[in-house]
Amino acid sequence: MTDGPRDTDTAAHRIVCRLDTLLAERGMTLTELADRAGVSVVNLSVLKNNRARAVRFSTLTAVCDALGCRPGDLLDVAADR
Repeated sequence: MTDGPRDTDTAAHRIVCRLDTLLAERGMTLTELADRAGVSVVNLSVLKNNRARAVRFSTLTAVCDALGCRPGDLLDVAADR
């Protein structure tokens, strides 16, 4: 027997986004990245602040192309708690 349906909105995950670090290393603002990648500032902000629950491959590709990085440079897995 289970405890009931799992609330996926609050389910913990350990994926972290390093977008703020990559932007700082490149001297680029979120607005500049949005223009270069063709992704809204709002969507990038959600990603940057680790509030994203999903990322489209097309968005990931556009961000990586604009930053000159690979997905592994952008996303990481935090240490187990």
